[in-house]
Amino acid sequence: MVTKVVDLRSDTVTKPSEAMRAAMAAAEVDDDVLGADPTAQRFEAEMARIMGKEAALFVPSGTMGNLVSVLAHCDTRGSEVILGDNSHIHIYENGGIATLGGVHPRTVPNNPDGTMDVDKIVAAIRHRDGAMYYPTTRLICLENTHGNTGGKCLSVEYTDKVGEVAQSHGLKLHIDGARIFNASVALGVPVHRLVRAADSVSVCLSKGLGAPVGSVIVGSKDFIYKVTMDILLLSLSCLREHVTEI
Repeated sequence: MVTKVVDLRSDTVTKPSEAMRAAMAAAEVDDDVLGADPTAQRFEAEMARIMGKEAALFVPSGTMGNLVSVLAHCDTRGSEVILGDNSHIHIYENGGIATLGGVHPRTVPNNPDGTMDVDKIVAAIRHRDGAMYYPTTRLICLENTHGNTGGKCLSVEYTDKVGEVAQSHGLKLHIDGARIFNASVALGVPVHRLVRAADSVSVCLSKGLGAPVGSVIVGSKDFIYKVTMDILLLSLSCLREHVTEI
């Protein structure tokens, strides 16, 4: 007789344990918008520490985390981001970076192991002399683990190499780290080392970790402050579009 069902539709269907439910019910809360929620503050500080970054911000979803990260890095109209043609940001996130941020995606083919050839990344970088005609490259995005290639893990050596390319060309590097802790365990590499080359990382809490919802973005203090301001401006913009005069 089957006594337990393992649901393999997605790692997002994992459910909170009783201990997690009890912790949520007993959590000390306040107004997070005003920066007064002690539980959110402790969580963000701990995530920043674990990831080896200065600061963190809790957001409702991974899609939002990636969106606001891209928008914060590409804060000038006519910006372009280099990312995999089979990446989550490009395929599944409603075209948000273009729709809401005016950011142009420039795709590079993903290999079966989730990587993009470094020479192809370099070739995709726009030369600044062509800014009158072309979008300006400002960001490179990686995904670790890479969902559409079967959850392949990007090695620390590869990530470092892409980070070197970004730095040498004056670009930023964002990692969609929805399952970065899975990659850390599989590779036997501390998570902070896996993302050391990145300027920002998004991490999902609802994928295999049991949390019912939520993601976190990590980066520098200035970056997190900018993301916070961008979220406020996006919220006001969306509100204006949906509010009608009475």
